[in-house]
Amino acid sequence: MTDASPIPTQETRERILEAAVKVFATKGYHDTKVDDIVSESRTSKGSFYFYFPSKQDIFLALVDTFAELLESRLRARIDSETSGMARLDLALHVCLETFGQYRGLAKIAFVQATGLGLAFEEKRRAVNDRFIEIIKNNLDEAVAEGSIPALDTEVAACAWMGALNEIILRWVYTGQPDPIRTLPALRKLLLQSVGVPLKTKSAANGDGI
Repeated sequence: MTDASPIPTQETRERILEAAVKVFATKGYHDTKVDDIVSESRTSKGSFYFYFPSKQDIFLALVDTFAELLESRLRARIDSETSGMARLDLALHVCLETFGQYRGLAKIAFVQATGLGLAFEEKRRAVNDRFIEIIKNNLDEAVAEGSIPALDTEVAACAWMGALNEIILRWVYTGQPDPIRTLPALRKLLLQSVGVPLKTKSAANGDGI
């Protein structure tokens, strides 16, 4: 007996989302069918369409899921830091750590959403903009507190996000380099790009650059 009129539960929705991550990450957006997700989640089409009107809707929901996960992790970890530079330093570690732990979601949010049409591009751009804003705000604080010289923080934030995107794209496609392994070199490059002195200590590990 199928559940054509399912009782809404968070558990069922999470099962469908988890299954969608596996299927999209393996097959890609275009080759994935709703039936594939239903089969992987061991639910029914009725359950799927109760929560998600279409394949596009669940894909976009997964992009949001990853963005919310990453943002919540960032805010939980960096809000305890008292300076803009300490937050930026720790944020790099949290971002790469999260990408490494959630490769399937990272692939969907930062790779597969590219080139799929206006709705997908708008969603991908909105996600990028959220994190550019976080970077920019902390750069602004670092300038205000005198940790770094005055600079165009919007341009710098976009450049930081571009570097992170490229690292993640290469890793998703090839498996190399491992995000955490890249952290020391990437950290040094990005912090020096905004004028951090070479002797600055890392909030994440206490090492000088």
